[in-house]
Amino acid sequence: MKQIVFLAVIVAFGGNVARAGDDGAKESSSSVVAPHMKNLAHSATPSNPDPVLVGAGDIADCTDLSGAEATAKLLDAIPGTVFTVGDNAYPSGTAEQFAKCYDPTWGRQKSRTRPSVGNHEFHSGGATPYFDYFGANAGDPMRGYYSYELGAWHIVVLNSECAEVDGCNSGSAQEKWLRADLQQHPAACTLAYWHKPLFSSGAKHGNDPEMKAFWQDLYEARTAVVINGHDHDYERLAPQDPDGKRDAALGIREFVVGTGRKSHRPFATPLATSEVRNTDTFGVLKLTLRANGYDWEFIPEAGKTFHDSGSGQCNGSTVSSRGQ
Repeated sequence: MKQIVFLAVIVAFGGNVARAGDDGAKESSSSVVAPHMKNLAHSATPSNPDPVLVGAGDIADCTDLSGAEATAKLLDAIPGTVFTVGDNAYPSGTAEQFAKCYDPTWGRQKSRTRPSVGNHEFHSGGATPYFDYFGANAGDPMRGYYSYELGAWHIVVLNSECAEVDGCNSGSAQEKWLRADLQQHPAACTLAYWHKPLFSSGAKHGNDPEMKAFWQDLYEARTAVVINGHDHDYERLAPQDPDGKRDAALGIREFVVGTGRKSHRPFATPLATSEVRNTDTFGVLKLTLRANGYDWEFIPEAGKTFHDSGSGQCNGSTVSSRGQ
């Protein structure tokens, strides 16, 4: 099949540079696919042969856009695919808030963004403005979940607003879709992201047990990484199983990255698996996705010094046939 390769387009924004074009993402066969997103070629260069996934959640607050602009400037300088982990436009995800608040900031990277939906988007009529704004990049608007390929990695995007999609429990439509999607794409390296975390030390929200069925399926498929938002902080947790127990061999490493710059909130008592926490620095999480592993780096907004980086390995693929 003929591949389509996009030349990078460099657009100046007041002295900042936005990189657009081929982000290396290729839609999975189980997803709703826009014509312009089909069969994108993975763009590799000698200096950076591995694809990059970069982003955060809890982003553009219309009462003060300085924060979203600060983190948007980081994206301007980082090529690759941009992810969001929900609550993209505050306070209610209206069409006006997307147009006036998200679009002038993180919207500069709209063409290379693969978003996920948060609870604030559903403050506006079934999150219709969110789906209208992102179009096919956000998946089927009746679902809000989808998957795509990025280099050697399979990427899954889920909808944690369970009441809006008839549940997230085992046997729900979304959980059945997830299990089938993982069966259809038995990659050695899998990453998933959505808004509400199963595990979080955040004082405002903390653990959300409704996400456990997702985690169980992902764990059985030997997923390497999960990224969430919702709590307005940065937290890195050790690889763990669906019960929150450390599992260095097959556990999933979770990052909570509610640092797009809505606000900061404190932590409660840290979970036993919590390794790194920060509540005074906004920024983005950059993941370099290698064929058998990944490198992570939390990049702070200008003027801040907090930094977190490291590497991990993929868990391989042993996909459960449970329920098939």
